[in-house]
Amino acid sequence: MAESAAQQPVIIKKVNKGGHGGHHGGAWKIAYADFVTAMMAFFLLLWLLNSVTQEQLEGISNYFAPVTTSTATSGSGDILGGKTITEEGAAQSSTSRDAVTVDLPPPKAGTGGDTPDSESTDESDSDNVSEEALKQREEEQFEEAKEELEETIAGIPQMKQLVESLMIDNTQEGLRIQLVDQDGLAMFPSGSAEMFLHTKRLLELVSKVILKMPQQLSISGHTDAVPFVSDTGYSNWELSADRANSARRELQHFDVPEKRIARVVGKSDTEPFLPDDPKNARNRRLSIVLLRGTGEDNPAANIPESQPTGLGSKDEVLPGLNEIRRRQLQDQAPATLEVPDATITTPVAPSKPSTSFTLELQPRMEAQ
Repeated sequence: MAESAAQQPVIIKKVNKGGHGGHHGGAWKIAYADFVTAMMAFFLLLWLLNSVTQEQLEGISNYFAPVTTSTATSGSGDILGGKTITEEGAAQSSTSRDAVTVDLPPPKAGTGGDTPDSESTDESDSDNVSEEALKQREEEQFEEAKEELEETIAGIPQMKQLVESLMIDNTQEGLRIQLVDQDGLAMFPSGSAEMFLHTKRLLELVSKVILKMPQQLSISGHTDAVPFVSDTGYSNWELSADRANSARRELQHFDVPEKRIARVVGKSDTEPFLPDDPKNARNRRLSIVLLRGTGEDNPAANIPESQPTGLGSKDEVLPGLNEIRRRQLQDQAPATLEVPDATITTPVAPSKPSTSFTLELQPRMEAQ
């Protein structure tokens, strides 16, 4: 037994654990974590820059930028510099932050700190608002007058046939009321300025609306393109003017003041209602316009308009031009031309040369 045990071989088992693995271990994980952290910070910075406004970015930039830099040295830092604690830069603290002083203009009394430019801007804005309000009020008056006139004529059974003869529209010139002829229903007899009875009744309704409005009136007569010439030369021009004057007299008969009538004109066939059919009966009409922005009691008439500059005005087109003109007028004197038997005096007008002259004959006394 002892010999068999001595002859049995001894087996030694060695395990190789790979010596190179200990050098790398988990170091790459730390580097990767740092890389991921840096990328997260980078993308977070991009998100913050995209989410803030330009004003906030400028505020952050101004916060970190140095505002002022003092070039003076303190007395405690330079003993031989002759500095004292009462001089600027002597008592400076390393923990304190430099202050920034901004000089603001003092507020003016009664203005609340506003500048004159802002005052003039506010005044101009208020003027524009008031002008717009007045114009809007006038537009509302026109709309009310139009609705009232249409409702009035529609509510009278006897006037139903004349509904198509009354046309009301709001134009750039003002509220226009037109009395238009229809086929078989004219406002005037052919070639005459004496209106029919139904035309007078229609003008009576129009006058009631006109009396409630402050604007001035413009009355014009229109004819068609059918030639009308009498032996005396009476044509469509005279006929349209006479019809316009006939309407004026009728409105005055219904208590419309004469001072409210601005103009009365005859336009013949120059402004047809139907340009494609100038001989149509609807081209014969009367036009009564309530002129926009006129009338003594109209608030919109008081809107100031820009006045052109010229001689004697406050603002000159060219500086010094008015003074030069004034001196020329002072230097000018009436020119006198002597002739043997008469004296011709030509007065010099201050603004423009005169085309007339005064001829005064003065007999000369000679010794006999």
